[in-house]
Amino acid sequence: MPSEPGPVSTAWDAPPLDPELSVALAALGEEAREPFTLENLAARQEQDAARRPRPTVRDLRADGRFEVDELHVPGPSGGQDVTLVSARPAGIAGTLPLLYYMHGGGMITGNAWSVLPRLLREWALTLELAVISVDYRLAPQAQYLGPVEDCYAGFVWVAEHAAQLGIDADRIIVGGKSAGGGLAAALALLTRDREGPTPIGQLLLCPMLDDRNNTFSSHQMAGIDTWDRTSNATAWQALLGDQYGAADLPPYAAPARATDLSRLPPAYIEVGSAETFRDEDVAYANAIWQAGGQAELHVWPGAFHGFDTFAPQTALSQDARNARSRWLRRILTQSGASSGSAC
Repeated sequence: MPSEPGPVSTAWDAPPLDPELSVALAALGEEAREPFTLENLAARQEQDAARRPRPTVRDLRADGRFEVDELHVPGPSGGQDVTLVSARPAGIAGTLPLLYYMHGGGMITGNAWSVLPRLLREWALTLELAVISVDYRLAPQAQYLGPVEDCYAGFVWVAEHAAQLGIDADRIIVGGKSAGGGLAAALALLTRDREGPTPIGQLLLCPMLDDRNNTFSSHQMAGIDTWDRTSNATAWQALLGDQYGAADLPPYAAPARATDLSRLPPAYIEVGSAETFRDEDVAYANAIWQAGGQAELHVWPGAFHGFDTFAPQTALSQDARNARSRWLRRILTQSGASSGSAC
């Protein structure tokens, strides 16, 4: 089982919040920090499904600016199909690079549709990038290996059908936020170890990586962050079931368990200084460097979990979005130059 909890943190032990983010968080009220528990999980999932906007395909097409389709592709081991929401800017001829994206929500909430308007607005148009969002199964209805296998099955199918999708199979980036960032990291490990299609980068936004939930920051931000160690423990228990706390848990369940981070695609890792995942994300970047890999790490000062979603207009949120865009552009430019020189 996970280690015994350390000392309970108090608010004055935590790093100070960015002033703009502090105001935004206060405006959200206590509900934004209400933890998920095993007792309230089913009710919270129902609330999330009812409240979270889920745009239709017609909505996502935005009056013809984007081509959008729902794809139903074979799932893992002949199981139920995996739904992928595929989108690209309209009117661009030829193949496009792809961001293969996994949504957040702690493995217990969220959907593939609601994240797309922002991804399309910020990246698809400006970078001439296709986006495929994965509607992986949620816990506890689906437990490990279910969600990551859904993501892998969809990824392999997309790579194999890249030509008909108008996608450059040699220029695919895997990415995600929070739980989706953890799935993206797991997918990078899984494709390496199964010798599957190889992504050119992994975009890990405040990724959920460590089921042990016992870092200094997880204790420091207890009861303070929008996603704290109580919610985190609930989500990991929902995902792992009887495997929760197992000493030999595979890294595809919790990438922080990986002992070999060599031969992975370049990573972009970001996290806030005032969030639960800070220490596990910094440690993951450090482990990639120690394995001889490439990682760009951003620790946003005074940022809590999901800060740019809750407070998108703040200066820090804009800085974070700009940094992500610069990394994506650089990775895509480098991959394009390599493809050109090989011709």
